[in-house]
Amino acid sequence: MPILEQLWIIPLLPLLGSAINGLFGAKWPNKAVSSVALGSTGLSFLFALEAVREFVYVRHGELFRKEFFDWIVVPDFLHGGNWFRAGFDLQMDQLTVVMVLVVTGVGFLIHIYSTGYMAHEGGYYRFFSYLNLFMFFMLILVLAANYVLLFVGWEGVGLSSYLLIGFYFLKKSASDAGKKAFIVNRIGDFGFMLGMFLLFRTFGTLDFTAVFAKAGPLPAEAMGQFGTITVACLLLFMGACGKSAQLPLYVWLPDAMEGPTPVSALIHAATMVTAGVYVVARSHVLFTHAPTAMLVVAIVGCATAFFAATIGLVQRDIKRVLAYSTVSQLGYMFLGCGVGAFGAGIFHLMTHAFFKALLFLASGSVIHAMGGEQDMLKMGGLSKKIKYTYWTMLMATLAIAGFPPLAGFFSKDSILYSAFQSEHGGHALYAVGLITALLTSFYMFRLMFLTFHGKPRYDEHHVHVHESPWSMLGPLVILAVLSVIGGWVAAPALWGGEDHFANFLAPIFGSGEAAAGLSEAAAHQLELTLAVVAIVAALIGLGVAFWLYLKQPGKPEQLAKSLKGAYTTLSNKYYVDELYAAAIVNPLVWISTNVLWKVVDVGVIDGAVNGVAEGATAVGDKVRHTQSGNTRSYAVWVVVGALVVIAIIFWPAIRPALGMVR
Repeated sequence: MPILEQLWIIPLLPLLGSAINGLFGAKWPNKAVSSVALGSTGLSFLFALEAVREFVYVRHGELFRKEFFDWIVVPDFLHGGNWFRAGFDLQMDQLTVVMVLVVTGVGFLIHIYSTGYMAHEGGYYRFFSYLNLFMFFMLILVLAANYVLLFVGWEGVGLSSYLLIGFYFLKKSASDAGKKAFIVNRIGDFGFMLGMFLLFRTFGTLDFTAVFAKAGPLPAEAMGQFGTITVACLLLFMGACGKSAQLPLYVWLPDAMEGPTPVSALIHAATMVTAGVYVVARSHVLFTHAPTAMLVVAIVGCATAFFAATIGLVQRDIKRVLAYSTVSQLGYMFLGCGVGAFGAGIFHLMTHAFFKALLFLASGSVIHAMGGEQDMLKMGGLSKKIKYTYWTMLMATLAIAGFPPLAGFFSKDSILYSAFQSEHGGHALYAVGLITALLTSFYMFRLMFLTFHGKPRYDEHHVHVHESPWSMLGPLVILAVLSVIGGWVAAPALWGGEDHFANFLAPIFGSGEAAAGLSEAAAHQLELTLAVVAIVAALIGLGVAFWLYLKQPGKPEQLAKSLKGAYTTLSNKYYVDELYAAAIVNPLVWISTNVLWKVVDVGVIDGAVNGVAEGATAVGDKVRHTQSGNTRSYAVWVVVGALVVIAIIFWPAIRPALGMVR
């Protein structure tokens, strides 16, 4: 049986794992729970590999799409057929291949890591049930062949994220972070739904193939024109900003670090937060018809990349540095998509999944070694005590900083080159992206030097630093290898060869074009020049971090005091949370408390209900007094009642006589 014909098996397996552990795992030992969780995700990964093999070698990269069953059908009684149909339709193309392998492959490694990291935590079965559930929804999202089914996965990963971020629900900061993530994502999802409604109104369908086939021949809307396609793209991008933590909806992701570290690695580094990038790339046919929307995507992505990188410069919590780094790197991906380099954006999505998942998992290994400590200023000198963690994290740091020949160098170089030469880009976008690359190198090596080098800044008598078990180190080693070689598919392009990753995605996004007005040789020379400039920027960031935190360890504190205003602003994350609280949260809470609750709920609704109850009580009290127990009183009431009955019976006969008397 060809697996490609049964794509539903790939997401079904994690769903079964989630259901089994959720229903029965509470009574099982950890090994049984682990077996179910790892077995379901491991089999899903194997089935995904076989489906990809069939897609590449049997179908030769031709789009595969299958309608398994109708889900929502609205008949058209006037003209026959269906007015609307949304089916459980799955597809596989080159973009799906990349996403499915990232989700199942990296997801499986994080599941393995979690068995060691969560071994002594309560709610072990619940954690893996949630983790499997997330895998199911994420696979539905990337395999869906229409926007409606994609939206099911989209909302599902939001639910799973809420459950996993708030896993330590007895901890107020964790439960608050889960609610914050859920609410902020709902804001973006509102825009996403409006975008889907507008697409259906325009094209009469929400199937990818049909929408893109109808949109393809249409003329592109002019820059500055807010036509139907532009508005639809901006609404879809609003959803992407929520899910992928872009300005102004990024505020949930740093707080999401309250969840267990494997959650940070899986959801907030490798998969869920890339869903917005995937949707923009999947909808590239629409976005290329809306240059205004493309410009907005590029500017927002570039601004977010720089904004988050500046905050990461001064953070003390090792996971928060990585959280703002994630926001920044997602901005890079949107910058690539916004300048028309959708393939470069997806390339960075893939390489980022490798090295950022590794960074989060390695930080978890550090926290494990330090007995739960996350403050980098209370670490230092760990490189000799947890060598495997150190070397794997160093590989990831070199990759994200953009040093060749590691994965991040090739994907980041591709985005910066596209920003420089694309007709949708500009030198200003390139310059901000380059400065962001320098800042990335600085704050990542700051993290490395504070954590692993220098003198220990912890009490060595009370903190017994120890290396993690191999259930945690094994995934680190594999991800370190991927962080090194993951970008080599594009390496031949540097010496005049082919970019195999771009060629693989060419059936989806088309082939790349040389810089405007330049020959192929000149364009290649320009790319090499820009690559050298990017390497120099990374070296400057490394050098400054080395000088400040190893050669002059007292200098950062002096700079913080001399630049107190800037340092305080960055340390407090530009006071964005405080601004949102003052401008949005507190007014809504006041209105909810003083108007909706005290006036509408208590005064109007409860008042009406209580008024009816009090009226009924008063009437009942009056009637109660008629039941006096006095026999003569009852006899009077019987006579009165009899007279009333007689009057009613004889009234029709008496009425004409009364009229004659008048």
